[in-house]
Amino acid sequence: QVQLVESGGGSVQPGGSLRLSCAASKIIFSIYGMGWYRQAPGKQRELVAGISSGGTTNYLDSVKGRFTIFRDNAKRTVSLQMNSLKPEDTAVYYCNANWGTADYWGQGTQVTVSS
Repeated sequence: QVQLVESGGGSVQPGGSLRLSCAASKIIFSIYGMGWYRQAPGKQRELVAGISSGGTTNYLDSVKGRFTIFRDNAKRTVSLQMNSLKPEDTAVYYCNANWGTADYWGQGTQVTVSS
């Protein structure tokens, strides 16, 4: 069974940093597009950052210049480095793996930015 396991969430003050990681198993990781989504209470889930199998990245406008997504195909991981965090970044963050109709999600990890 495919598993995406996230780690690295937590609580941080505004301006702080966190790194989220997602470890994948039971998929041919290198061919999948990977992404980080987030969902805040009362809001729809949104794509924060994505990285294609070829390494092309895309970001939500509000996180450009603050967040960086990167992948390590050998370790089957995708990570999201989040700097200069703001209270509006508070959400549950989900890892996603997508290849055609194959679409998998992690369980989510909470990120809270508060003073």
